[in-house]
Amino acid sequence: MIAAHGFAATLTARPGMGDRLVDLLLTGLGEGSPGASEYCLLYLVSRSASDPDVVHVIEGWTSEEDHHRVFAGRAAQAIVARIDPLLAKESEYTDFVPVRGKSAL
Repeated sequence: MIAAHGFAATLTARPGMGDRLVDLLLTGLGEGSPGASEYCLLYLVSRSASDPDVVHVIEGWTSEEDHHRVFAGRAAQAIVARIDPLLAKESEYTDFVPVRGKSAL
């Protein structure tokens, strides 16, 4: 499969809540969660090297429609609802169209 839609998100947790935010985002890889969907081809959670409360998420999806459909589901909405109280400010998103790359995680 080829990723036709993707985005990068930067989330800033409340002070000292970076670990909790990372743990919660990683639940998105569990069975029945958005990152486990056959339509999600890349789900990478990273931290800022200089600020442990800044977390980056990169996702690649088969299509924008698939991404929106999966994120409209109960599992995704439950994760989103638990993330919001951990955030210090509005998350920043950058949409992109993947061209080519490699993932060997």
